[in-house]
Amino acid sequence: MNSIKNHLGVIIALIIIMTWGVCLAIGLNFNVNFSSPFTYLLILFQMHLYTGLFITAHDGMHGTISKNKQTNKLIGTISALLFSFNFYYKLNPKHHEHHRFVATDKDPDYHHGSFFPWYLSFLKQYITWQQIVLMAISFNILKLFFPVENLILFWMLPAILSTFQLFYFGTYLPHRGIHAPDNKHFSRSQKKNHLWAFLSCYFFGYHYEHHDSPGTPWWQLYKVKGKV
Repeated sequence: MNSIKNHLGVIIALIIIMTWGVCLAIGLNFNVNFSSPFTYLLILFQMHLYTGLFITAHDGMHGTISKNKQTNKLIGTISALLFSFNFYYKLNPKHHEHHRFVATDKDPDYHHGSFFPWYLSFLKQYITWQQIVLMAISFNILKLFFPVENLILFWMLPAILSTFQLFYFGTYLPHRGIHAPDNKHFSRSQKKNHLWAFLSCYFFGYHYEHHDSPGTPWWQLYKVKGKV
């Protein structure tokens, strides 16, 4: 029992990665039927799993997947790569800059603007030409084996939708607007609702709590709610 508890972060990370892989395989071999609600549910579920990949990589940046640094880095790197070829070694320093300089001009995630200008600024910080090239190569290889329609609906579209999910719940809502002078993290937090907090963004709506306790993994973040 203690062994499972000690490796729970790794187990949860692997469950997310494997579930994403299984659902992608189902989607790529799925007979698309736009009149079936299952098509849209699969897209949304895959979107949520893409978000889970990023959150897993994020936890790797905070060293909360595993106490073993190499295991932590490996799982973080794999999770980031599966999310449209994001590079862990580039994400890691930028995310720590976000924590160090939150809601200032030195914060790579922050922008003095409305939703869409901020969203575009957010994407610009993280999308690289290497990603675009690798995605293009992968698409042209995969379309030899799977229908283009399936690739767009279950591989590409969920990843794009996930960037909205991550940005809106994990950056825009917590950091927009004016914060109280005594708000040391320049972050707000959603009201306590663990089900919605998980469904919306793996508890990252509890964003003040995350900044106050960055060493708490996403799956334990709900326990911090109300304590800070």
